[in-house]
Amino acid sequence: MLYKKNISTATRDEIKDITWDVKQVVQTSGVQNGTVLIYCPHTTAGIAINENADPDVKHDVLLRLDEVYPWEHPEYRHAEGNTASHLKSITIGPSQTVIIHEGRLLLGRWQGIYFCEFDGPREREYFLKIMEG
Repeated sequence: MLYKKNISTATRDEIKDITWDVKQVVQTSGVQNGTVLIYCPHTTAGIAINENADPDVKHDVLLRLDEVYPWEHPEYRHAEGNTASHLKSITIGPSQTVIIHEGRLLLGRWQGIYFCEFDGPREREYFLKIMEG
């Protein structure tokens, strides 16, 4: 089963919690055991799993990514001027897979699923592929 979700981002760099949306789709699917693949089809955004208890973690991740990949660099050549966004996306990655066990996401106590925007604000989409078994 393939599901498409739309998401709006408000800032250039933003980490948005999509855990609840993923849980809802899994619940609606009726799949009790299997996996869900969360996939981002954009080259300047990604999907991550990380702590969802302390909002400062999102801040710290974005801060460090900006330090490693500054928005402007004298050697960047990409004409669109968003090389840092591409580098951040490569680092985070386009997808995550989560086990579905007894109808629930098998996430750790502190884990959440995040859409990571690196070239916003934009209207984006991501896909959920639920596989039974």
